[in-house]
Amino acid sequence: MSILKKPDLSDPKLRAKLAKGMGHNYYGEPAWPNDLLYVFPIVILGTFGLVVGLAVLDPAIIGEPANPFATPLEILPEWYFYPVFQILRVVPNKLIGIAMMAGIPLGLMTIPFIEGMSKYRNPFRRPLAMTVFLVGLVTALWLGIGATFPIDESLTLGLF
Repeated sequence: MSILKKPDLSDPKLRAKLAKGMGHNYYGEPAWPNDLLYVFPIVILGTFGLVVGLAVLDPAIIGEPANPFATPLEILPEWYFYPVFQILRVVPNKLIGIAMMAGIPLGLMTIPFIEGMSKYRNPFRRPLAMTVFLVGLVTALWLGIGATFPIDESLTLGLF
């Protein structure tokens, strides 16, 4: 059984702190030995067991040996590069494509400053920042999905 420090609610200093919304750090369950001896090892062993279980159920497969003289027909980057790969594929002028790719981090850096002085933390009460975020998300998903299609169907996703 762990040792708990019970709060003395008749203490005027503690009552003043609780009235201000403070005081929750002055009592509660200690980290030693409860978390360090009981909770952390369970979490570590559970994570290790999960990783081993996934490795046993779906092991990594060694593919065919690389052939430097045979290039595959469609080379795709990793999934997180699909939107920028699609920009380079679709834009005819590669310099403009690189400028558009540089505009992505610049646009992401401006998001905190859009309505940054708003007193509201709720995203639904900040319509401009939310609109910029949602348009960027939909555009990135559209470009990312389109990168997996052939070049002639990539912008329409084969729908039109």
